[in-house]
Amino acid sequence: MSEELDWIGASARRAKGRRPEYFDDPAVDRLYSTVLALAAEVSALRERNDTLERLLEEKGVLKREAIETFVPDRQQAEERGEATRAYVNRVMRGFQQAVEAMEEDDPPIMDLVEKLSRE
Repeated sequence: MSEELDWIGASARRAKGRRPEYFDDPAVDRLYSTVLALAAEVSALRERNDTLERLLEEKGVLKREAIETFVPDRQQAEERGEATRAYVNRVMRGFQQAVEAMEEDDPPIMDLVEKLSRE
């Protein structure tokens, strides 16, 4: 009898050799890698959601049309909006930090020269 494959362990393993580089800036490669990983997650979630909808309809719990025509009440809409804002903030935090860093005032060049001369 063969052992079951440990999918979590397998997904964490590092591939042999160097990561392929497609762009001059490695940050762009990392960004594409992140976006593609998110796309894969969304695809898996869509499949699971489809499965849930089909099973709920098959069991007579609800009709898929009810999902399409659902309109949240005010409280539900506010909760969804807050959850969406929190999600977007988490996803965009790295970019926000980069923007914040660019907006900070750069110290005068002489301050840097003086600091380096003391080291």
